[in-house]
Amino acid sequence: MAAFLLVGGCAGLVSCGTGGGAGARSSAFAADGGWSAQRLRHAGGVGHHRRMGTGYTSPPTIRNARIGALFDHDSGGDHFCTASVVQSPGKDLIVTAAHCIHGGRGRTYKSDIVFVPSYRDGVAPKGEWHVRRLVVDRRWIDSSDPDLDVGFVVLQPLGGRHIEDVLGGNRLGDDMGSGRKVKLTGYPSNGSEPISCHNVITRFGAHQLRIACTGFPGGTSGSPWLTGFDPVTRTGTVIGVIGGYQAGGNTPDVSYSAVFGQDVHELYLAATAQEGRR
Repeated sequence: MAAFLLVGGCAGLVSCGTGGGAGARSSAFAADGGWSAQRLRHAGGVGHHRRMGTGYTSPPTIRNARIGALFDHDSGGDHFCTASVVQSPGKDLIVTAAHCIHGGRGRTYKSDIVFVPSYRDGVAPKGEWHVRRLVVDRRWIDSSDPDLDVGFVVLQPLGGRHIEDVLGGNRLGDDMGSGRKVKLTGYPSNGSEPISCHNVITRFGAHQLRIACTGFPGGTSGSPWLTGFDPVTRTGTVIGVIGGYQAGGNTPDVSYSAVFGQDVHELYLAATAQEGRR
């Protein structure tokens, strides 16, 4: 099993971290992690993708309510990334990109951040949820490896309630392969409403996924890739988040995600083990 680093109440497996970190996609460390010219050629380059999907303003639905913006301090602060609620035993867990909560090699954790689900036009109808712990892979901290650009956030209850009891949560999927249609939803840092797009994902090498969807600039890192949503059970499966190669992409029209394989599964287990701790 990989080593993990957690922060919050100094309960980490390795140590605690505080201070600033990176937030926007296409940040300076995005090309780290072994993406050589040879590896790019093997992955198929950046120009080979399916028909472009078109981004649109997301309506306020139950499916979208589990997705929110990450802000510095409160909803009046700077919005820097996106996250979403996933099912967990403690019902306090959200998933995002690792680079949203820790800047990677040579950098530190974000601090004093809140999750604001269903945020629109300056209004936080589902409250501002404070953070208890941040969870990323130790190897992300050591190397900024884009194949490990996934992170989890354990939230504090709000008003005595867990976030999953308030909003429900989607399942966390494993490597479900390419050719699957997903819905991508996130919060651009230059807007006040979420945007969505539907398209089919493709492979970008062994450990990365890619999707062609217009209009996903900075602020959309961490946006969930949701598939198989059932309107009866109101549940779908998150199989990726914007991140990975180039911290999610160096153009707003093509986005990437690390594959949710064994490393992400083990990271999820490490995060859920922290939910009951104070």
